[in-house]
Order: sequence, then C-alpha cells, then structure tokens
Amino acid sequence: MDVFIEGTVLGLSLAFLFGFGPAFFALIQTGIFRGLIPGILLAFGIFLNDLLIVTLSIFGAATIMSNINNFNIIGIVGGIIIIVFGIVTYLKKTEIEDGETKSEINSTHPLLYIGKGFLLNAVNPFVWIFWISIIVGITARYNADYVKLIIFFSGTLSIVLLTDIIKTFAASKLKAIVTDKFLILINKIAGIGISGFGIFLIIRTIFDF
Repeated sequence: MDVFIEGTVLGLSLAFLFGFGPAFFALIQTGIFRGLIPGILLAFGIFLNDLLIVTLSIFGAATIMSNINNFNIIGIVGGIIIIVFGIVTYLKKTEIEDGETKSEINSTHPLLYIGKGFLLNAVNPFVWIFWISIIVGITARYNADYVKLIIFFSGTLSIVLLTDIIKTFAASKLKAIVTDKFLILINKIAGIGISGFGIFLIIRTIFDF
C-alpha cells in the first residue's frame, strides 16, 4: 500500500503538468467550449497513451536495469532530469485559443476525442522523455521490481486520469477564471511541485529510506 500511495503522490505532482505540449490546453479548451463529456473522452485518450508509454517503459527499463548494480547513480540522474522539467514548466508561458467553430464542434464524433487525446500525447516527444525519465528513476528506486513498479504507476495513472477529469469539469463550469494569467500561475505551481518531486527522488535514492 505504501508503494501505491507514493505513486498517487507522484500523480498529484503531475496533475498540473502543462508545459510539454498541446494535450492540457486541448483538455481545458474542450471543457470550456464543448462541455464535460467530450472533455472526459479526450482525457481518456490521453490516459490510454500514458498507459502505453508507461507500460513499454517499465518493462524496457526493468529489463535493461536488471543487470545494473549501481541503481543510485541512475536514480540521481533521473531526479535531475525531473527537476529540469519542473524548471521548464515553471518558466513556460501559455494561452488558450478557441480554434473550432460551433458547427465543427457539433459534427465531431465522440470517439474522435479519444483519438485526439491519444495522438496529442503520442506525437509529443517531451511526453515520452518525461515519462521515461520518471520511470528510470522509479525503477532504480525499487530495484527493477516489476510488482512494485506496476503498483506504483497504477496509483500514478489513476490520479492523473482523475485530475484530468476534474480539470475538465472545472473548466466547463468556471470559464470566467480560466484565463492565460491563471494558467501561467498554475504552471509555476506545477513547476515547483515537479522539481520538488525530483529533489525528493534524489534524497530517497541517496539515503535509501
């Protein structure tokens, strides 16, 4: 259970990860301009792609690292990369644009939202790099234990999906406050949180607690 809880803590840290592509902005725009259900479908598409990346990365990283003795160095490097991503997120500027007309919105098939969410993640190299960096660090932390890794990232991905749905709901109800300045503020909070997780990972790796 402790492993699952640690995974949910990471999920909360990632819940406001905005700075690495159009997926988050598409999620907010969908909630604002199209409503809750399309936003949930988009969030589910993003979740499916995250699940695919995490699954491939877990088994790849664990297989490669099963023959590596010095997990500490790898864990520290992974933590440093996460800190860098947090800094980039903190500095990222954002804006929301409504790129579709009402007729285009009404003609969109529901399943296309799932596909859009999946592809927005899939084509963004930063998403792959970010997940792989996290997974390398966590794999080092748990000594390539498949069971613990699966439990950990089950907690992470469940929280990411849940918070994406909550963000969509909030955007659909609170259109007035979802402004460019608001998103920049959240980016800064997210950047601090992600960097903090990277620091935490390095400390745990060094002191093994």
